[in-house]
Amino acid sequence: MKPVRRAPFCSVQRGWSRGHVDGGALPSENVADYGRYVDLHLTGQRALVTGASKGIGLGVARTLAAEGVDLLLAARTQARLEDEAAAIRDEFGVAVEVLGCDLSVSADQQRLAAVATASRLDIVVNNAGAIPGGSLTDIDEEVWRDAWDLKVFGYINLTRLLLPVLQQAGRGVILNVIGAAADRPSAGYIAGAAGNSALVGFTKAIGATSGRHGVRALAVNPGLIVTDRMTDLLRQQADEKFGDADQWEQLMPSDPAPGTVAQVADVVTFLVSDRASHVTGVALTIDGGAVAR
Repeated sequence: MKPVRRAPFCSVQRGWSRGHVDGGALPSENVADYGRYVDLHLTGQRALVTGASKGIGLGVARTLAAEGVDLLLAARTQARLEDEAAAIRDEFGVAVEVLGCDLSVSADQQRLAAVATASRLDIVVNNAGAIPGGSLTDIDEEVWRDAWDLKVFGYINLTRLLLPVLQQAGRGVILNVIGAAADRPSAGYIAGAAGNSALVGFTKAIGATSGRHGVRALAVNPGLIVTDRMTDLLRQQADEKFGDADQWEQLMPSDPAPGTVAQVADVVTFLVSDRASHVTGVALTIDGGAVAR
């Protein structure tokens, strides 16, 4: 595998102001120097990322790869996973495995866990699942159960399978990508609000004591992020509000504007590193301050 020079974390200019790191000045006009001070010590670790064929999952996978992390990528679409894995190998020079699977199915959860634990496992990023929007009367039992089987029980069951392995090794991080509906529940997104709230509670409960065995468990709650998922939700809302799904762009907020996949992926990458070694049992919201308003 060809060696690839990797850019250090935060080496891309992100508008940092002048400051000090370890007593030295950080010139705002040369922000790339900041990377010298932020080695996340992730090189050589191995991460499982679910829902990794697109959106936030793919963004997290690529950002971890840029830090030298070997990957196991899981999603339903094997062909797309293979394409993305090839691109990551070529760009970052890390090892990438893929497994096409349906994480709403117990047998596939077990199959993925077996592959994940066949060699070293340091990081688990649960990200698979997209709970549909709609009110209590819109979402029937079948749709509700299908959505929760993938996201809610998918996260819970993978954690049940993988947490003991990490604890036995005495190290590791489980990070759940959940959603800001847990912070601001909406009747128009009832299944997601309830599911996300349940996962936040689950994550905090696990993370409160997992550190006794060297394992951290935590979550991020992204707000509106520019992905296909965002467009789907806004199209549904536009159809309900205007009777025309094509008017979804009218519902795009400007203050704060939607975030980017990179903004979420950077936070996730920092949190799974030892630079965040005292962070567990919490859920961090990434929404530009929207929930606080």
